[in-house]
Amino acid sequence: MLNRGYAYTSIISSKYHGQTLLSHLASLYPHSTPQAWQQKLSNGEVTLNGVTATGREPLTLDQTLVWNRPPWIEPDAPQHFEVLFEDSHLLAVNKPSGLPTLPGGGFMENTLLRCVQRRTPNANPVHRLGRATTGIVLFAKTPQSASHLFANWNTPKIQKIYRALAQNRAQRDAYEILTPIGLVPHPLIGSVWAANASGKPSKSQAKVLSRSASTTTFEVSLSSGRPHQIRIHLASIGHPLVGDPLYGVTGQPLENLPGLPGDGGYFLHAQFLKFHHPITGEPINLEAAVPSEFLATVLAAVPT
Repeated sequence: MLNRGYAYTSIISSKYHGQTLLSHLASLYPHSTPQAWQQKLSNGEVTLNGVTATGREPLTLDQTLVWNRPPWIEPDAPQHFEVLFEDSHLLAVNKPSGLPTLPGGGFMENTLLRCVQRRTPNANPVHRLGRATTGIVLFAKTPQSASHLFANWNTPKIQKIYRALAQNRAQRDAYEILTPIGLVPHPLIGSVWAANASGKPSKSQAKVLSRSASTTTFEVSLSSGRPHQIRIHLASIGHPLVGDPLYGVTGQPLENLPGLPGDGGYFLHAQFLKFHHPITGEPINLEAAVPSEFLATVLAAVPT
C-alpha cells in the first residue's frame, strides 16, 4: 500500500554555496546515483525557492531546497506497542524491534510516531530509539511537559538504563566509558556517528550482568544522549553488540557493511526510565519487560 509521499526540505548553508544542485543532491543523499537524481529532477520532483529545478542551478546561501518524494511502498514493520503509563500529560510505551520511532530511511507511516498518534493525536516523543532497539519511549502530550522533559533529558534528573548483549567476554565487572562521539566519513553511506576524538563529550556506565564464553550482557546507564551512544561506547571498549551491522570493536563503522546501517539483528533494550513528573513532581519509575527473544539468546549463549 502506497503512503502519501513526503516533502524533504532543507536550507542551503554557506558551505554548499557555488555547488550545482545536482552535485549537491548526489553528495547529500548518496543512496541515489547522480543519474537517479537527474531522473528525479527531470520528473519535476525537486524545487529550489519554489521553482522546479533542472539540476544545473548554482546554489546560493539560504535557498530553500525541496524534494517532493512521490508515494512509495514502505518496508513492513510491526504496528503494535504496549502502553506502560499514561495520564493527561505523558504517555510511555514499549516499542517493539523493527519499528522506527520517527519517519526516515524509507519509513513514513510505519513508525511508532504514526501508530501512537492514531491513538493519541497530541502525543510527541521526547526522545527516540533506534529501529532495532526495544523498550521505553516517552511521549509528551502537552507543551509544558515537553519543555520540562527536553530541558532535563540529558541530566541526572532523568535516569535511563538499558540492557545490551555484546560480543566477547568482559574482563571487568564495570566500566566508565567516556569516548567522544562525532560524525566520521564512510565510503558507502557518506557519514555516520562513531567514536571520534574531536566529537562531543559522552558518558556511559556499563555493569556486567552475565557472561558466556563469547558474550557479555551489560546494564548500561546513560549520562549523555548522543546518537547510537551505547552501540558506539560498548564497541569502543571491545564489545560491539552481538549482530550489530554497523560498528566494529573500535567504535568505528565497519568498512564492509553486512547490511544497511538501520538493519536489526542486535539486542538493545531500554528497560528502565526514572524521573519526576514534569507537572505534578511525583516520582515515575517505568520498566519495560525484556523481550523473550533477548532472554532466549542470552540463555543459548550460556554453556550448560
